[in-house]
Amino acid sequence: SQWEKIGVEVNGRYEQLNANILQIENEYYSTVRPKQVLEGLEKPTLALRRRGVRYVELRSLDVNAFHPLGVSDEQVLFLEAFMLYCLLQTSPTIRSREQKEIDRNLERVAHQGRDPSLQLLRDGGAVSLADWAAEICDGMQGVCELLDAEEPGRPYSRALAQQRELVRDPDLTPSARMLAEMRENQEGFFQFAQRMSQQHHDDFLELELGDERRRLFEEEVVRSREQQRVMEASDEVSFKAFLADYFAQR
Repeated sequence: SQWEKIGVEVNGRYEQLNANILQIENEYYSTVRPKQVLEGLEKPTLALRRRGVRYVELRSLDVNAFHPLGVSDEQVLFLEAFMLYCLLQTSPTIRSREQKEIDRNLERVAHQGRDPSLQLLRDGGAVSLADWAAEICDGMQGVCELLDAEEPGRPYSRALAQQRELVRDPDLTPSARMLAEMRENQEGFFQFAQRMSQQHHDDFLELELGDERRRLFEEEVVRSREQQRVMEASDEVSFKAFLADYFAQR
C-alpha cells in the first residue's frame, strides 16, 4: 500500500506510527462514537471492552455561528432529550438497504437540506424532511416532559418548541439567518464568518475573570508543568519500545 511505501522508521526518523490506513483507533471517524474514559495510555477499544460505554461523542454538529460558544443552551438541551429519545426507541439491527438509505439521506440533507420539498428515503418509500422532522419532535414530547419534571420553567419542552418552529418555518434556521445577513450586508461567507468571529472575540474580551478563577488557572499551570517535569525525568523507555508496548495491548 502507499502507507507501506512511505515506511514507518526511515533513517532513524518516524514518518508515521505504523503502515496502516488508520494510525490509531481515534482516527476512525463516525457521526457518533461510543467512548470510555481512558486509564493512562489505555487503547480506546480496550477501555470500552473492560468498562463499557461511559458516554457517546456526537461529531456531526455544525457550529452555531450566532453564539459565542458555538452552541446555545437550548440546542444542548434539545440534543440531550433527542439522545434519550433515541435510546428509548426500539432499534433493530441496521440492514444493508437501510444503511444505503441512511447514506443517501445524509448526502441529500447536506447538499439540499434547505429545499422545502426535499424527500428522504425510509423503508423503501419516500417521506419529506419536514414531515419526518415533525414526527421526531412529536415523539420527543414525552421525553421532554419527563426531563422537565425536576426542572423549573420546563426548559426541555421550550427547547423542543424552538426546534419545532425551525421545522415549520425554515427561514428561522441558522442557515437562513446566515444567508439573510450576508444579503443584507452584501458580503460573502468569508466576510460573514470573519465579522462574527470578531464580534465573539470582542464579547469574550469584555468578560471579567474573577480572582478565584484566575488563581485556579495559575495553580493549574504550575501543577501541569511539575507533572511534565516528573514524567520526562522518569522516562526510561525508547519511543520504539513505547510504541510497541502501546500497540501490543490486548
